Amino acid sequence: MFFTYEQPDFDINDPKEILRVLEEAYHNGCENCRAGKVADYIPELAKADPDDFGLCVRSMSGETASFGETEKRFSIQSISKVINLAAALKFLGFRETFSHVMMEPSGDAFNSILKLDMTSDLPFNPMINAGAIQVMSMLSNIMGFDELLEFARAFCMDEGIVLNEAVYRSEAETGDRNRAIVYLLQSKGVLQGDPAVTLDLYFKMCSLNVNAKTLANMGLMIANKGQNPFTGEHIIHPGYMRTIQSLMFTCGLYDESGEYGVRVGIPSKSGVGGGIAAAVSGRWGIGTYGPALNKKGNSCGGIAALEHLSHLLQLNVFD
Repeated sequence: MFFTYEQPDFDINDPKEILRVLEEAYHNGCENCRAGKVADYIPELAKADPDDFGLCVRSMSGETASFGETEKRFSIQSISKVINLAAALKFLGFRETFSHVMMEPSGDAFNSILKLDMTSDLPFNPMINAGAIQVMSMLSNIMGFDELLEFARAFCMDEGIVLNEAVYRSEAETGDRNRAIVYLLQSKGVLQGDPAVTLDLYFKMCSLNVNAKTLANMGLMIANKGQNPFTGEHIIHPGYMRTIQSLMFTCGLYDESGEYGVRVGIPSKSGVGGGIAAAVSGRWGIGTYGPALNKKGNSCGGIAALEHLSHLLQLNVFD
């Protein structure tokens, strides 16, 4: 165990030291997988191997460090909320998007409806289910799944992203709480699209097949202010990317976001499929895969690895 105010006693820019720390982070992630268990409320997710762990780090120059299960595909789940928000900002703009969803951390579980029912007509932020469904209701009026998939592939620099049909069917069959959310939003008169279409698109986007390298690519896109560092293509305006990073930092790990911000301090987004995408501004994209989750729904291995990297390489946004 270490404390965040301790300083590393080596050159954090030495490539050999960086590689050593990455290897340590990977092994820490593997060890910490034992503390969690895979999600089972979506039956298809329960088939994941809790011992799987992968860590991928990509630099702006294309250098890649990969350890463990970085090529294995799994469903993106809540990390798709970042893609959906990016699409809303790009195609609808800041003012329209945040006229229908707020920007505040909720402090509640990702699938909670308590504040939505009792406190506010609008969802607290786009990183919880209610907020993501609201964002999708806006997008459903201007885009179909094929257009969203094309945008996801560009945003993650991965043409291999496809819909995981088995996960999609499992999501649709068991997503009663999300149905409750979409109809609660409709009952309040704030839902912007057809509830059935909205929910179908939401389930499909949660069921995209990605891997740790995909998530590292996503992190790299975010770290490079919305520009593909390899082609020079601008996917989204830098100002919108700043908004996305801010929401990832404050809301990206469900109701563990505050502690994660202290311990890790890197804009990140997790998903119950076991992934975490992290963006080190101007430097790296990091992707982890570890389907063994803690009680908050976040990857035990992913958090352990990212905490190790952040501490020893001083990657916290406040370092």
